[in-house]
Order: sequence, then C-alpha cells, then structure tokens
Amino acid sequence: MPSQPPGSSQGSKPHSAKTSFHRSQTLGYKNGFAFSRLPTVGIGGERLYVNQLSQAELDELSNTRPTLTYGQARQAPPSGFIPAHVAFDKKILKFDAYFQEDVPLSTEEHYRIRQVGIYYYLEDDSICVIEPVVKNSGIPQGKLIRRHRVPKNDRGEHYHWKDLNRGMDITMYGRTYHIVDCDPFTQAFLESQGIELNQPEKMVFDPYTEMRRMPLRMYITPSDFDQLKQFLTYDKQVLRFYAMWDDTNSMFGENRPYIIHYYLADDTVEVREVHKHNDGRDPFPVLIRRQRLPKTFVEKQKTFPSCVLEISDQEVLEWYTAKDFAVGKSTTLLGRNFFIYDCDEFTRNFYRDKFGITDFQPVEIKEKPPEEVPQVIPPYNGYGFLEDSLQNCFSLFPKPPRKDIIKMLENDHKVLRYQVALESPNPEDRKRRFILSYFLSNDMISIYEPPVRNSGIIGGKYLGKTRVAKPGSTTDNAIYYGPSDFTIGSTIEVFGHRFVITDADEYVLNYMESNAERFPAATLQSLRDHFRPRQVVEETAKSDVPALGTSQQELDELIVRVQEELKLHNYLNNSSIREALLRCDKDGSGVLDKAKFLSLCNSLSVPTNAVLVNKLIDLCSCGEDKINYPSEAATDN
Repeated sequence: MPSQPPGSSQGSKPHSAKTSFHRSQTLGYKNGFAFSRLPTVGIGGERLYVNQLSQAELDELSNTRPTLTYGQARQAPPSGFIPAHVAFDKKILKFDAYFQEDVPLSTEEHYRIRQVGIYYYLEDDSICVIEPVVKNSGIPQGKLIRRHRVPKNDRGEHYHWKDLNRGMDITMYGRTYHIVDCDPFTQAFLESQGIELNQPEKMVFDPYTEMRRMPLRMYITPSDFDQLKQFLTYDKQVLRFYAMWDDTNSMFGENRPYIIHYYLADDTVEVREVHKHNDGRDPFPVLIRRQRLPKTFVEKQKTFPSCVLEISDQEVLEWYTAKDFAVGKSTTLLGRNFFIYDCDEFTRNFYRDKFGITDFQPVEIKEKPPEEVPQVIPPYNGYGFLEDSLQNCFSLFPKPPRKDIIKMLENDHKVLRYQVALESPNPEDRKRRFILSYFLSNDMISIYEPPVRNSGIIGGKYLGKTRVAKPGSTTDNAIYYGPSDFTIGSTIEVFGHRFVITDADEYVLNYMESNAERFPAATLQSLRDHFRPRQVVEETAKSDVPALGTSQQELDELIVRVQEELKLHNYLNNSSIREALLRCDKDGSGVLDKAKFLSLCNSLSVPTNAVLVNKLIDLCSCGEDKINYPSEAATDN
C-alpha cells in the first residue's frame, strides 16, 4: 500500500462536497509519439504525493547505484551515440517575419511590407526564407533564399538557432528581416535549451494591400451650378486683357507683351504671345494653351510629383475665375507674374454689367531703356593687318577696310628708299646692310637685304610689305612709321629689331623738297646735311677733275677728295680692301685686270660708280684693261 500523507487516515471517506470522481489521464501524445506518465492527482482531483520524489531522493538516485547481496552492481553501458542528422531529422524551427521594401516610382505607396517565413533546419543548421505566394501580386514570390548555411559576418561565421529570437532584426544578404513570432514547437525547443524568448509581436500588414481591400466609395453631392446653361449663355464670349510679363530680373530677361483670353463658356484661360516685326523670336502663337488654371492648391506632401501629373479637382482648392482679373493688378499664372494694363471694350462692358466695376483707366507702360554695353575690343594677336582684323569685331561678315583711292592713284609707284644697318650686339650682324622701301601709296614698308658673296648670310626679302607701328603704340591708338620719322642716323624698331638709317636715295630729298609743307623741317634739314658734301664733291669733280698726265700735286688733291667721298661710307674696311687686292695679285706685280678690279670693288661694296672714283680709276689705269692698284691702295690708306 502506498504511504499516506501525514494527517490523513487510511480509511477516510470522500468529502461530502466532492463532486468529481473520475481518474486522471496517464496516457498522452507529444510531437506525434504516444507515451505514459504517472498520475499526479487521485480520484476526484486530490493531489498525490506518493509518486513524486524529493530533490534529495532525485540526487541520490542519479548519483548512486543499488547494492546487491553479492557486491557492487555493474556499471550500465553508456547510451549509444546518435548523430545530429538522426536526432534532429525533420525538426524545423519556424519564425514569422517581414521586411520593408522601398517603392520609389509610385504615388500611391512609398514602401511595401512583405511577410515571409524563416525556416531553420536543426539537422544541418541551414536556413530557408519563403514568402507566401499572393495571386496576381505582380511580384516574384516564393523561395527568396534557398536552403543553405547563411553567413553571419565576414569572419566566416554562420547563423545559429541561438541567434534567433522574437522581436529582433536579422540581416541576410543586405535585407533586414524583423522576427515577430514563432510556432509552438520552436518555442518549446528554445525554452528547453534555456533561451529566454521575447514577447511575441503583431504581424505588420502592407498598407497598400489593406487599402485595396477596402471598397473605394466616394459620395459627391451634385452641384447646383448648371454647366450647360453657362455654355449656352456665354458661348463665343471671351474677355481680352493686355498684360506684360516682366522677366528682367533673370539673365537675358525682358519685358514682353502678352494677351490673356478668358473664355466665359467654360472658365478656361489662354495666354498668347504678341510678336513684332524683326523681334528675333520664333513665331510661336501660344504661351499657355487653353485650360483651367489653378489659383490655390490643397496642402500636399512635398514628395507629390505635381509637375508630371495632370491637376484634378482633388489637388486644387480654387480655380481662376473672371473676378480674379482686373486692370492695374498683377496675376500669377503658372509661376509667371503678368501685369494687366488694359482690356478691350467688350471686357469693360462685361465687368460693368456683371460686377459693377467702372474704373478701367489703362496703365501706361514705360519700357526701360536698354543698358548700353560698352564694346570691348580684344587685343591684337599680330596676325594680318590691324584694320583688317578689327573688322571681325564689328560684324559676323567682315568687310575689307576702306582704302584711300585718290592717295593710291597720286602716289602710285612712288617709293622712298633708305639704306639701314642692323643694330645688334653680334659683330657679324652689324656689317649687314638693308634697303628699306617706303611705299607712299599705302604707307607700307618692306626691307630687302642685298646678297653679299661669301658672307655666309642668305640675302633677299627680309620683311614683306606691311605697316610698322611705333614702339609704345596701342591697338586703340596705333601710330605707324612715316617719312617724317626717317632721318639720317635715327633708329627705327621693326618687330623687335632695331635699324639705323645710314643713307637715302636722292629721290627722297627731291620728293621732300617738292612737298616741304607735308614734312617737318628737321627731317628735311637732316637729308640736306647728309647730301650737301656729296653734292659739293660732285660739282667740284665735274669742273676741276684733272686729265691724264696731270701733275703729282693735282693727283694728290684728287686723292684727298676721293678719301672724303669714301669717308661717307663708314662700313668700308681699308685693311680688308688691301688684303683682297693682294690676294688677287698672285704674281705681286701690282697690276690687275680692270674687270677683275671692278668686280672686287663690287664685292667689297666700294662705290665704283661715283664720279671721283671713276676718274681716279682712269688715272691709275695702265692701258685699256690694266690698273696699277698700289696707288689705289695708297688712297685707301
């Protein structure tokens, strides 16, 4: 007999108040398996203590073995090893979760809630995410993540069932899932493993899906306004206003006239452009097509894309009507501010009869004078002539600059020639001689270098015909060289090169003397001083030149005159002339052929065409074709 609890008698009878006499159930099912358990209560629900052990008894039974008569009992063999895929076969933890997905290109929803089920397979620690398929949803649904071990982080760890709980977020492959609840088996398993579960949460539903499930019913109270009556009454009646749009605050903006038409038949507004002849604009007739224009909008979210959608009555609180237009007031139509300054006669009569307005005084519009923008001439780049390049700044199709035809005809083929020397620190360049030609017909200058044999410098054209500006002159006030600037000994600068004027043609002096009023006195006097010794020598040579057989005294006087003539040419080198003569006289006889002597003088730039030099050559000649040059060399000394 089982022991009785203390204070109770063995032969006690049921209490008179007991109403339940059934026995407790000892058979049950757990996870689909039948099992038996010991009863904890007796007949009538009385608690039994006979089948329950104390904690001390439980510890003794777990730590000690029964002792038999013949010694210690043998150790029970250990239970066999059961692998995880067998122990946890077909055991799955299921969690209910959802994730939020953004919807950027929709006006009815900004995000979408998608419910999913997270399945954790205990046999291999794999996870699978499945979304229930909704018919006609238009979204790829079903298995979102296939069954496999999902990585937890970049260190090679994977998600475990210890990482899953209710009310937490879990991120898998960049998508965050929020777990709200789990099934009873999952709850029992996690509690048996000592995990404290959070409280379950309510599943969040998609707001757009819930809105679609609700029937859209809109009750609109019919209006008392009769649109048909308005159309029949005001058909073909249009109010016309004259307005100005001031857009001068923006870049390249201006005051532009417009005509505003208000159609009384359907309260629509049209804005037409006013074009003028040669206004430089494309002839588009309409700025705003005929439509109803909103005056006041309903307060809406900032993200509402009103610029790409048609405006309906739900977005507009008030539309423009005829009473919103008046002469002398500004009206904003689709972001543009129009100032109404006048209207036509029909509009005046309509406002006078309909609204009792009698003040239709037109407003005088004063156009702002355009700002004068100074024309900035870009700097001269050095290509072409200054006047020719300047025409590109005045017109898209430049015309050639005007020429002085009368000056060209009067001074055609009139050229003033000067001999110039290059001013250079290089000794070889200081010996170079150039011919500067000034063309009176177009005031241009060209420079030519006569070729010199065995000089190592290729002669020819040094500067083509062009106008040369003075140093320090600007493109706005260009000052060019003229005949007045060419005095003997003066220095001119031509594109960075400095030249010294050493000589000039007699035509230059004759031309300036014949036009003395056009040139400064200093320039004319400089040329006169330069040519006066030459003229004196020539006159003396023509009158007092000795003939053959003259005395030694007369010959010495002639040599002195020739030396004075040659001193005018500073570029002659006496030692080089003497060396050249001795080099040509190979036998040392002191006699050379006249042709060879003249060619040698030409190569050394000796002015053999001068009158005195020719006379001296004739005196030194030994026959028809021979010249006794020692006496000539003496003259050079």
